[in-house]
Amino acid sequence: KCILASLIALAILVTTCSAGCFSRLPGESHGCFYRGELHDRGSKFRTKDCMDCTCSMDGSMRCCQAYGTPVKYDKEKCTAVFNRNTCLYNVVEKKNPSRECDILAMVG
Repeated sequence: KCILASLIALAILVTTCSAGCFSRLPGESHGCFYRGELHDRGSKFRTKDCMDCTCSMDGSMRCCQAYGTPVKYDKEKCTAVFNRNTCLYNVVEKKNPSRECDILAMVG
């Protein structure tokens, strides 16, 4: 029983701890504002800062990071480089950036 309760608590914690997302309550009657731009109700859009957003029919909005962040890779040998055009991280060798490194874990 104790293990089951712990697993349920952990699942709830993981579900509610999505640091890469935010929500806004309904506001503008014509849609959703994000950084000065009005988006139609029912629309989905990707922002310049790599957030995937949904403007709901009620005017509420939810945005989440469109990318994962590498957290487990050989940090001595490699570096993570973010490409703002593709909204992706590439992990490459520090000495030879044309060679990619293995990513063992990502968050987001």
